[in-house]
Amino acid sequence: MPMAISLDIAHKKSDPVVKIAAVDDDAVAKSEDKPSLIGLNREDLGKALEAVGVPPKQIRMRTNQLWHWLYVRGISDFDKMTNVSKELRNRLNFAYTIARPEIVSEQVSVDGTRKWLFRFPSRGAGKPVEVETVYIPEEDRGTLCISSQVGCTLTCTFCHTGTQKLVRNLTAEEILSQLLLAKDRLDDFPDADAPEGGLENASNRRRITNIVMMGMGEPLYNFEHVKKALLIASDGDGLSLSKRRITLSTSGVVPMIERTGDEIGCMLAISLHAVHDELRDEIVPINRKYKLDQLLDACRNYPGLSNAKRITFEYVMLKGVNDSLDDAKKLVKLLQGIPAKINLLPFNPWPGSPYECSDWEQIESFADVVNRAGYASPIRTPRGRDIFAACGQLKSASERLRKTEREALEKAQAAGEA
Repeated sequence: MPMAISLDIAHKKSDPVVKIAAVDDDAVAKSEDKPSLIGLNREDLGKALEAVGVPPKQIRMRTNQLWHWLYVRGISDFDKMTNVSKELRNRLNFAYTIARPEIVSEQVSVDGTRKWLFRFPSRGAGKPVEVETVYIPEEDRGTLCISSQVGCTLTCTFCHTGTQKLVRNLTAEEILSQLLLAKDRLDDFPDADAPEGGLENASNRRRITNIVMMGMGEPLYNFEHVKKALLIASDGDGLSLSKRRITLSTSGVVPMIERTGDEIGCMLAISLHAVHDELRDEIVPINRKYKLDQLLDACRNYPGLSNAKRITFEYVMLKGVNDSLDDAKKLVKLLQGIPAKINLLPFNPWPGSPYECSDWEQIESFADVVNRAGYASPIRTPRGRDIFAACGQLKSASERLRKTEREALEKAQAAGEA
């Protein structure tokens, strides 16, 4: 799994808040009876409208109407689409859904980080699945870390998420719904009752300004669905996130890197973590298939690469493993000629992990070497550790929350029987 981002913020002196919500299985069952319009591009949305009897001459106009309600206003109920006829709303409601997934749990860290566990209906593809999504607030931005798969195949040895077997890829609907639901919870959509002309200042009140594909899974192993979701997220007539504020992180799926630049056009981050093949083969096993020289050649040829559009290289600091000053010097040499920023990530421990985080003095000395070579190398303060929302901790959080949820439900049932 690509490493998740963590940003600096002053800690608040308060206890973490945990909210556990029992999932309404009946609601999930109802929503999976119908296909969703969320995640469809304009062409597919037009076909969906045609299927419910919208005349060809009206398809473009009706598509634009739905696009506005779904991605500008954030509506999840057809009946709130006030400029759509009641007859068409009824037909849409009968054939499709725009409902959000279930929120199984929501946690708020002492540092303001939020983490949600979302449950998606099966849509005929087996059992419902659960994924985690993390929101990281900062003074001048708000970053949403989105998952692309349920589980992961990469088995990076420093990442707890990588110990969870891959269940399946997420669909474009499921990827995009993480953004929509997070915006719901953060009150980040304009008021549905506000006049259309009153939205010109909506971008100024955004809580989610950046999104990063750094949650559960490897995005480039689910390229088509990730691409579809990100192109909708960056559409100027909808969610309207700048492609410079969308970052996709990969552990090194070399054949898909050029396509990412050409077809998505977002910023690129590379989970690097080692400066020679022998170590990277061990801690990032995909390196056995795509070696460092292949990966770095793909980076040098990334479409649009420039000093204004640098690649971010993520480097987790593992005590006695990859944190020597010699490693720092080799890192600088390795990235020579690539417009880059290097994020140094203190390792976030998890139960049974074979690693320790590098000492802070060592991290600072490592950063000094990189900085002197002309690369920005911020040391990222871990965020959300108390709720297991930091880099590589998502699996353990899910398992612990499901246990907590079961215990809460068992207590409630026992109280009801008494």
